[in-house]
Amino acid sequence: MAARKLGAAPSERTREGPPVTETPAETEKASFRSDVTVELVKHSAADSDVLWAARVSTAGEQSLEEITKDPERSKGLINFLMRDRHGSPFEHNSMTFFISAPIFVFREFMRHRVGWSYNEESGRYRRLEPVFYVPGEARKLVQQGRPGKYEFVEGTRAQHELTGRVMEDAYRHAYDAYQEMLAAGVAREVARSVLPVGLFSSMYATCNARSLMHFLGLRTQHEQAAVPSFPQREIEMVGEKMEEHWARLMPLTHAAFNANGRVAP
Repeated sequence: MAARKLGAAPSERTREGPPVTETPAETEKASFRSDVTVELVKHSAADSDVLWAARVSTAGEQSLEEITKDPERSKGLINFLMRDRHGSPFEHNSMTFFISAPIFVFREFMRHRVGWSYNEESGRYRRLEPVFYVPGEARKLVQQGRPGKYEFVEGTRAQHELTGRVMEDAYRHAYDAYQEMLAAGVAREVARSVLPVGLFSSMYATCNARSLMHFLGLRTQHEQAAVPSFPQREIEMVGEKMEEHWARLMPLTHAAFNANGRVAP
């Protein structure tokens, strides 16, 4: 292919064919959700993973025997490790989740970098679907108090109706603009700029028990938490679903996490 000349007039530039134009058969209609979904895709995670990793320090190669033993007999060791914050034995496991949630949830999520890996769907490489987040009736809408010392309280029916109507109208208008640009041949990576953070996206997130505990300590509220947390409700919804999966995989570790104030070791 011939090199382009810098500053060349349009008629002098190397032509690479017409731009790709995306013309939908019909205008896609927006849909609205107030939930999030979390699917456990694959895992290598069990309470015994904590035990053999911990016992290698005193038993060497004999620690491999823990792989086939019932971890229930050593739950005291798991509690000790959690209580005294010996954290590395909790890293020898892996869980991969497929998560569907609004973009603003993922932007908070990806602040968690240590012990996490992410791959998210791309607005550069695919047409983004018109699925948007609208708070459900249980979502508290009104913030009272000053920054650092505030609470959320129930909204009125009028506030909920206003929120739903305004958000849905704004979403429809934004997605119409997105489709109009795509139909005119504008690149997906440019056209997506008009879409709001309430758009649903999806990603794979892989972590270990230690990194997940750190996430849960910050992104969920719990009566057993020694340190208070004030997460946005939507990321807390994701955290609650991830915790349900983890608790089934590693029940002794999960119990020790709760018993010791939900502080990551």
